[in-house]
Amino acid sequence: MGRTASAVLAFILVSGVASTRGADSSPKRIEVAVDAGKTGEPISPYIYGQFIEHIGDLINRSLWAEMLDDRKFYYPISSKPSDRKPVRGRVANLWRPIGPDESVVMDSQDPYVGDHTPLVKLAGDAPRGIQQAGLALRKGKAYTGRVVLAGDPAAKVTVSLVWGSGPADRQVVPISGLGKSYSKFPLKFTAGGDSDNGRIEIAGTGRGSFHIGAVSLMPADNIRGFRRDTTSLLRELRSGMWRWPGGNFLSAHEWREAIGDPDKRPPRWDPVWSAVQPNDVGTDEFMTLMELLGVDPFISVNAGFGDAWSAAQLVEYANGAATTPMGRLRAANGHPAPYNIKWWGIGNEMYGAWQFGHMALSQYVIKHNLFAKAMRKVDPKITLLATGATPDEMAIYGLALPIVGKLIPDFGSPGDWDFGLFTHCFDNIDIMSEHFYSYAGQRFDHASGIRPGPFSRANYMVKVDEPLVEWARRPANRVRNKVEAYEEYFQRIPALKTRRIPMAIDEWAYTGAGNNLRGALANAMVLQEMFRHTDLIKMAGHTMGTSSIDYNATEAALNTTGLLFKLYRDHFGTVPVQVDGNSPVPAPLYPVGADQPRVNAGSPTYPVDVVAALTSDGKSLTLAIINANESPQELDLSFQGITLTGKGRMWRMSGDSLNAATGLGRNEVRITEAPLTGTIKSLTVAPISIAIYEFEKQ
Repeated sequence: MGRTASAVLAFILVSGVASTRGADSSPKRIEVAVDAGKTGEPISPYIYGQFIEHIGDLINRSLWAEMLDDRKFYYPISSKPSDRKPVRGRVANLWRPIGPDESVVMDSQDPYVGDHTPLVKLAGDAPRGIQQAGLALRKGKAYTGRVVLAGDPAAKVTVSLVWGSGPADRQVVPISGLGKSYSKFPLKFTAGGDSDNGRIEIAGTGRGSFHIGAVSLMPADNIRGFRRDTTSLLRELRSGMWRWPGGNFLSAHEWREAIGDPDKRPPRWDPVWSAVQPNDVGTDEFMTLMELLGVDPFISVNAGFGDAWSAAQLVEYANGAATTPMGRLRAANGHPAPYNIKWWGIGNEMYGAWQFGHMALSQYVIKHNLFAKAMRKVDPKITLLATGATPDEMAIYGLALPIVGKLIPDFGSPGDWDFGLFTHCFDNIDIMSEHFYSYAGQRFDHASGIRPGPFSRANYMVKVDEPLVEWARRPANRVRNKVEAYEEYFQRIPALKTRRIPMAIDEWAYTGAGNNLRGALANAMVLQEMFRHTDLIKMAGHTMGTSSIDYNATEAALNTTGLLFKLYRDHFGTVPVQVDGNSPVPAPLYPVGADQPRVNAGSPTYPVDVVAALTSDGKSLTLAIINANESPQELDLSFQGITLTGKGRMWRMSGDSLNAATGLGRNEVRITEAPLTGTIKSLTVAPISIAIYEFEKQ
């Protein structure tokens, strides 16, 4: 950021300088007409929102600062080879015995937490205990933690941090005051060397035995348990809102197991993503994270295996006074003041057969109403989001097929999930939640008929060889799908004529697009399509919140996706204004339905995509232009309803190729900045670029 772009920015200032290209060689010029007198509803900061869930160790490793796996000993401890499968590409570090296997047994009679606790049997001067390797340690860096122990007073227990093979390549913390009852002992270390395979050892000598209830290790610079590096980067994005804890994970999650003393929260097997969850990041920690990121919380309640009473209890835990039963529990857990969380989602993708606790629409509408009434009884001020699905969603995942016998359900039919919620739960919905995942280089072929056998989405996905601009438009078309569906609902459902329920696209992503410049062009088109419909779209949640950063165990950096969100959040205005043009988006190439809307997404400035907005203070007009083409594009600009001073700035995001990326070890996609002077009536927009122009208003 910040390097001068004057050498690469091509624009024509109206100062008597004309293009020297001949008429025959000039490409078609695109006319862009901006009318600042025709404004839309403001762009909510929540449209830049993010979504995250507990998928394996996603949160626990990217945001939470804990360095140890299985720190509360869900698994038995053994030296035998493990058959544990990787989750999200990573196999968790294992605890191994120090000494023979039989020196460590799992005590299930009186465990400290969970189903069992390691009991270490001592053998005189020979060390016995447990160790975990695979820790990333850096020379001179401080680490803090704790260990929960109980044992015979004759046992001599130490905890060591090890960064090398020599006898001096370790720091040893002796434990004093060991007794029959469990106690927590603080740990402090400073690594004397670099290692990506450091280890922690908890070992004892002497007579008798000792139990290890739990152990924790974090970098000492953590912020209330969270990584300083990753959270600081994500705070820069000012995302408005984060949605949590799921996601599919939600439907088998018991929130009450993730509050209170973290060391006493039982580790649980998550059957959704087939991984152990330590329950270290629960409701209270999520609220700490929201404070660190400077965004508002959006919590979804479990409407899968969960029940309305549990959901109401969670609302009371979060928002109830300290005199209420759950508010009293929150206060006892160190948070006396209510959180006053406004945004609450009921369930996640409950329309999907993959969802734990999925049920027929005719039953689910009853469940939704039970949840809404119970939650509002606790706090009438909350805003409730229902888990919706428009016909495109029901088609692409084969959900309408077993209900109505065809891929694309008719509006108002039993296969139209949203219609059922709108008509049976209207008074209990403030906003409808919608999700979409678009798949790079593929379209859903519904026109070739129903395939034989059980439904498989893969059997309907067809690879598409298409120009870059059409490839980048695909996820924006899913936004357009939702808008067209709601236009239909507003016509068909009388209640929506008097109270228009808006939508939140609180899960969206372009799967397989890549975290590079190519993917950024597509994500930018999604944002701009949402900006065109701010009367309807009030919130969004990009999947995942951590996809804006590259990180490993010790480092983090904003990546290409993060740069994109930061570009728009920092420099694009908040009050959208009308943009017209002379080059409409082409008509659909493929049959309408499923992932193909009736009208393709985009502005009438094809092949570039243009949106405009006034800044919140009304002092400037901003113009965002996406050129998802590998050639420059010529634009002629006109402005109505506003007089400009001729001064401004431009920020442009681009790189040398579509595969260019920025992140750890790469800096190929950059945002360049340049001043603007003179009255701009023409622009030459650089290829494969996203540019935001800010013009001062007189």
